[in-house]
Formats: sequence, structure tokens, C-alpha cells
Amino acid sequence: MEESLLTWTDFTKVQMRVGTIISAEIFKEVKNSAYKMHIDFGEFGIKKTSAQITKLYTPNQLIGRQIVAVTNFPKKQIANIMSECLVLGGIGSNKEITLIAPDTKINNGTRIG
Repeated sequence: MEESLLTWTDFTKVQMRVGTIISAEIFKEVKNSAYKMHIDFGEFGIKKTSAQITKLYTPNQLIGRQIVAVTNFPKKQIANIMSECLVLGGIGSNKEITLIAPDTKINNGTRIG
């Protein structure tokens, strides 16, 4: 599969930031298994999102965990919530998502670049 190339300018527009998951619960209103989450991005605020990460994580395992998310996508309606960020993860061979996260604690809102 051929990958499309970005320019450096394209890349610098993507704001990937570290945040801490402060709440996570089963998202009952969606077709595909997912969690609703609130993520603290420090000075950038608390953002809502949903993520299909139920194969490898429980809500209790997620709370307090730092993750990386794209924070400057337009808001998107997903069932009954307005998603405000996109949590990043690697997609495994069985479509399980492994979250991308810093390996040591870092300030919420720190930009990835």
C-alpha cells in the first residue's frame, strides 16, 4: 500500500498532546464497542472523546493513564457525545488498539512533535 507524503508544514499543523484520562465508561449508545472518556490536557482543558479500545483495556485500567491524542481536529458527533479529540494507538492484527503513551509522567498538554 502506497503512503501519501506530508510536507513539514502539514505535519506542524497536527497538534498531538499528552493528556490524562480522568473518566472512562462503556459507551452503550454506539454500534461498535467503545468507551466514552474525559481527558485532561492541562492548560488546553478537558476534552471528551470515544475510543474503540475495549479489547485491551477496561475503564478502571484507563483512569489516570496518560495518552497521546490529536487535539485540533474539528469536533465530531458520535452517537450522543461531541468528540473533541482523537486518541492515538497502534492497530494490531485482530484490530485491537494499543494506546500510544509516554513511558514516564509528563505535563498534561505537552505537545508531541
